[in-house]
Amino acid sequence: MNLYDKIRDIPDFPHPGIIFRDITPLLQDPAALKQAVDTLKEKLEPYDFDVIVAPEARGFILGAPLAYSLGKGFVPARKPGKLPGKKRRMTYELEYGSDALEIHTDAIAPGQKVLILDDLLATGGTIVSAIKLVESEGGVVAATAFLIELLDLKGRDLLQKYPVISLLQY
Repeated sequence: MNLYDKIRDIPDFPHPGIIFRDITPLLQDPAALKQAVDTLKEKLEPYDFDVIVAPEARGFILGAPLAYSLGKGFVPARKPGKLPGKKRRMTYELEYGSDALEIHTDAIAPGQKVLILDDLLATGGTIVSAIKLVESEGGVVAATAFLIELLDLKGRDLLQKYPVISLLQY
């Protein structure tokens, strides 16, 4: 199956001039979702890591089943105010504003190898924030992975120190 056929373009969302790559049709199709997770799993098998960190919310959708499939742990990187315990926060810029992520301070052990996964790589702000959170807790980023990469926004340029795996490129 061609996974590109399962991505819907929504123009002018969330702001004029932005084309939102909606993964909802892919998620609604059990065969497409399975193919996406299985293909990510295959692409990640060469990398040595202990846990997957995925940003809220769409990163969770792929991160949890991928962690289960690979027999790895899963750490949610949440929006501010969602985690109950002691946490660390990192603010970042988006192509249309700013946001922040938090993780529990005990979520990553020093020296633990981490894969950071999200649904989309655009400008790189979200993923760089997640990397900084992981590294601030002593974790080692083994690789980054994405369902979709928006090549024109050059987010990959910010990730030169890390392997970047993406399934679909626009």
